[in-house]
Amino acid sequence: MEEQVGALWHKLITGAADKRYPGEAVTLEQISKTAGILFRAWGGDSGLAVKAATATRHEARRTLLQRIAGSNLATELTWLDGETLHLPAMVDLFPQRELNRDLYLWLIALAATQSHSTQSWIRRNQQATQDALARFPGLAPRYRRLVETVLSMRPRPERLPHGEREQEEAIRAALQNPGSVERLPPARRAPQPVYLWLHPNPPASVAASGNCHDPQSHEGGSNIKNKNDRRYQAERVDTPNGKDGFMMFFRAESIFSWAEYIKVNRPTEEDEPPDQRAADDLDRLSVAQDGKTTASRLKFDLDLPSAASDDLPLGEGIVLPEWHYKKRLLQPAHCRLQPMLARNAEPLPLPAHLSATARRLRSQFAALTPSKVWIKGQFDGSELDLDACVQFSADRVSGVRAREQGLYKAHHYRDRDLACLLLADLSLSTDAYVSDQARVIDVIRDTLFLFSEALSATGDRFALYGFSSLKRENIRFHIVKEFERKYNDEVRGRIAAIKPGFYTRMGAAIRHASQLLAKQAATQRLLLILTDGKPNDLDQYEGRYGVEDTRVAIHEARQMGLRPFCVTIDEKGCSYLPHLFGVNGYVVIRKPSELPRELPLLYAQLTR
Repeated sequence: MEEQVGALWHKLITGAADKRYPGEAVTLEQISKTAGILFRAWGGDSGLAVKAATATRHEARRTLLQRIAGSNLATELTWLDGETLHLPAMVDLFPQRELNRDLYLWLIALAATQSHSTQSWIRRNQQATQDALARFPGLAPRYRRLVETVLSMRPRPERLPHGEREQEEAIRAALQNPGSVERLPPARRAPQPVYLWLHPNPPASVAASGNCHDPQSHEGGSNIKNKNDRRYQAERVDTPNGKDGFMMFFRAESIFSWAEYIKVNRPTEEDEPPDQRAADDLDRLSVAQDGKTTASRLKFDLDLPSAASDDLPLGEGIVLPEWHYKKRLLQPAHCRLQPMLARNAEPLPLPAHLSATARRLRSQFAALTPSKVWIKGQFDGSELDLDACVQFSADRVSGVRAREQGLYKAHHYRDRDLACLLLADLSLSTDAYVSDQARVIDVIRDTLFLFSEALSATGDRFALYGFSSLKRENIRFHIVKEFERKYNDEVRGRIAAIKPGFYTRMGAAIRHASQLLAKQAATQRLLLILTDGKPNDLDQYEGRYGVEDTRVAIHEARQMGLRPFCVTIDEKGCSYLPHLFGVNGYVVIRKPSELPRELPLLYAQLTR
């Protein structure tokens, strides 16, 4: 009974303290795709991802009801860092849903036009407002409506003490007439949050999952669904010594906050996932290092397999460049790519469970094979065009002046002049399960089987390669089928021998694959990239660095006359693939188990 009364009281007091309209709320999840498209279209950095912002404390004056309810301590504002555009996870400030959506659109426009300057917070936001209204005059009516509604919600200046009153008047003037206020007057307290502006002091943030170099945490795989994409503020602290005594005399009701030290080791595949529910309620995560070494840290994925059990390396490796996005230059001879061939891959027939699907695909793709076509009305050819000869004779007998026309017919072959190279991501994340029966690597293996069966029925030239990496000096490029090799049992044995590798240094693999495909004398050259996550590696090749290097490699492939296209099973692919491949340069397969059947049909559409 006490809990029910307490919950009812909490609902009543928080509702009275903070006027929100959850029934008219608009969430970032609902507009995330629109937000990314608009931000890039309006001139924002196309390499930034869109994620939910962390609630930060504002230290502004609170009303009596808010102090009783313990609310309005922190709020979600908008800011940018080097890799992310942070937007509020939900906007429910206004009683009209249209206004809540308009606030999202305005914040996106403001972030897209913000310049990196050393001006004060109030000057910086005024300048961004002026730039946004000048570049997008259609937003002016929405901005005016937002300003009128926000001003009616803010505290009245005459009710505030000296100092805070001047601050509030300056903010109101800056909202109504951007550029009219030079500085923010000093006061003992910070002003109320301005929801139409960007964050005054953006916090340093880290991902909730930490910053460990674990291959499964780096991969943006689709097999692990993480609904909580929140980012937390972080601080580095010393490890508690565990020698502090108990508190003997205290009042439990005097505790307004609670912090608990939990020792969390880096998990292995055999460990149960840690319970993260306690972290969901915290505004700041404190991270400590105990300085102890653990044997489990030396995992197999950090070491190469022995030479006897590893694939066979071919040659001394190929030196390739890599793009450094901060320096804005292409670093020559920065990576080494090692072509490799499966060791002891025995020739195999097509797996029995794929036979029925392969027969159906071969019959469908047989319609795409080159066919003999007769062309009538030719002046020279291998046979007479009987229809044209009869018509010509009838015209002469009837006295009609026959026009000159061809009386022969010739044939030619409608040849599919194209070449396709499929580059498969064989990183360690492909060892994860997509169902109770199959892993990602099993799905990729079946996909290569059926893709090869379909293309061998058309006679199209194609090649199959896979890649993974372990830092820039060891980029493993697995040869499955070259262009000049016929698809046979030996190639099937190589497909059956593929296995999960290491990390995903995608830029170098795309550069080498592009060079191989560019040598093919074909009118249409398709570079298919099959992956399950973002580019990453153990060194600096992660985050923005890896994405930008991959983007430059794709641009280089297009300059060679190739057509890159990405097929991914990463559910978060829509957040970064438009930046890499363009809006029409990728497809996300929502159900990984359907990839073997979908990829050949997708190829038929791309080469129609």
